[in-house]
Amino acid sequence: MKTILITGATSGFGEAIARIFANNDWQLILTGRRQQRLDSLQQELGGPDKVHTCCFDISDRKAVEKAIDSLPMQFSDIDVLVNNAGLALGLEPADKTDLADWDKMVDTNIKGLMYCTHKLLPKMRARKQGYILNIGSIAGNWPYPGGNVYCASKAFVKQFSLALRTDLLGSAIRVTNIEPGNAETEFSNVRFKSDKQRADKVYQGTVPLTAQDIADTIWWLVNTPKHVNVTTMEIMPTEQANGPLAIYRG
Repeated sequence: MKTILITGATSGFGEAIARIFANNDWQLILTGRRQQRLDSLQQELGGPDKVHTCCFDISDRKAVEKAIDSLPMQFSDIDVLVNNAGLALGLEPADKTDLADWDKMVDTNIKGLMYCTHKLLPKMRARKQGYILNIGSIAGNWPYPGGNVYCASKAFVKQFSLALRTDLLGSAIRVTNIEPGNAETEFSNVRFKSDKQRADKVYQGTVPLTAQDIADTIWWLVNTPKHVNVTTMEIMPTEQANGPLAIYRG
């Protein structure tokens, strides 16, 4: 039986990914910061024999290492890592933002991804197999007002993914950076710190991507032939596109 580790699995993309792999008889390792939600998912998706949960903050390096080092034997050979945990905080211009929000985005979107990847790579290389899927964003390609550090963190994810491909050439380990556009999950609710009215406006009058869309994409990617590596995949809803360059006219 194959095993997938999904970070940030308690909602949104992570939860949808967990469900599709559970429904196809994979073993799951689910991480997140909400123990009650992890417990519910474990029971719903197959119980402890099929689903192992780890409750910790992805930005805590020692917690990441401890959780992976203490995996039960049956879950220790990880075939797929989905670095999904991530967040955006605020939409203020750089001179008005809360510096703590910048720190949190760097710690989660960048450091958390690094810690999990670095910890799992040696064993994947030793087994000569594995697949790392990083959840980036179109924000790593196309900046927008107030995106500042969030955009920069997702640009890191893109370049880190590309660099991994060069480091792992010949190892049989595949790497993909998935770059979703506007998607309706808890993302905006977190960004605007539970201001539901403000979060709802992000999706108002349009048809955004869903978490299931991204889960379906990841399932397809994992099931492509092993000689195929989709390096980068940008996914936008049909009702979203790149806009013209901004021009200030004083």
